[in-house]
Amino acid sequence: MRIAPPAGKMTFLDHRPELFAAFNRFYGTLWSEGVLDQPTKEVARLRNARVTGCGICRNLRFAGARDGGLDEELVEQIRDDHQDSALPSRFKLALRFVDVLLSPAPAAVDATLAAELRAELSPAEIVELALTTAVAQGFSKAAVAWGPAPDIPLMVIPTPKPEGTVASRSA
Repeated sequence: MRIAPPAGKMTFLDHRPELFAAFNRFYGTLWSEGVLDQPTKEVARLRNARVTGCGICRNLRFAGARDGGLDEELVEQIRDDHQDSALPSRFKLALRFVDVLLSPAPAAVDATLAAELRAELSPAEIVELALTTAVAQGFSKAAVAWGPAPDIPLMVIPTPKPEGTVASRSA
């Protein structure tokens, strides 16, 4: 069931503009004013896209992560066998945590992973990584449930800002 945008609007979220504005403030703050680097957050977001099968999320890239060094060669390694990939160890650690969060029956993070996370990330960064994953998963699951989106090409878009402004940027 695809939900069409209201007449004259760009997105289905415009059916609830006040909620869309609040979401954009939260999401923009998470991405643009956070303590965790954007490439690590983008790794989590893209892992979620692959796990949930969200075509929209899978084909979008945030410019801040791209500018921070997350190129397509690295993105291609965000897959089930990421532990055996050439991804930097920080990304592999983040993906291990993300996979726990995305599992069908999430359990507590085991002591080894918790210790490794604490050694690499601050508590604030761990919280931000968990929130990034949770928000991405919720949005993706809703998008998948609403039915397949039209095919979109791989696109690099500006990193979300709290004021909710997003303009097109080419890949």
